[in-house]
Amino acid sequence: MTIDNTEFGRITINGETYEYDVIIRLSGKVEKRKKKLSREIYGTSHIISKNEAKFLFEDGCETLVVGAGQEGNLRLSPKASDYLNKKGCKVLLQPTPEAVRSFNQSRERKIGLMHVTC
Repeated sequence: MTIDNTEFGRITINGETYEYDVIIRLSGKVEKRKKKLSREIYGTSHIISKNEAKFLFEDGCETLVVGAGQEGNLRLSPKASDYLNKKGCKVLLQPTPEAVRSFNQSRERKIGLMHVTC
């Protein structure tokens, strides 16, 4: 699984371009992010809720690599951060272009959440 590149509003993974936020599962499967899990609690999808963290996490995940947007505007709520910490899952939160590099270089069992705007 390789993230080829990203620019505002899109990300290309293994040659396929997505024009929305994506989740890259441990298996390598790419899914559309379920923003509503956070938006219904905070009124915005720029704060990851505990509910969304629960949806993101999978047993065996060592690291969650979060592409926080082109300018780094996405963040985790304290409850989401606590949940992932209790699961033993490290969180690497970086602007999306940096997170892409980190995701590609990491050899850990990881999940990626890539926010493609902001």
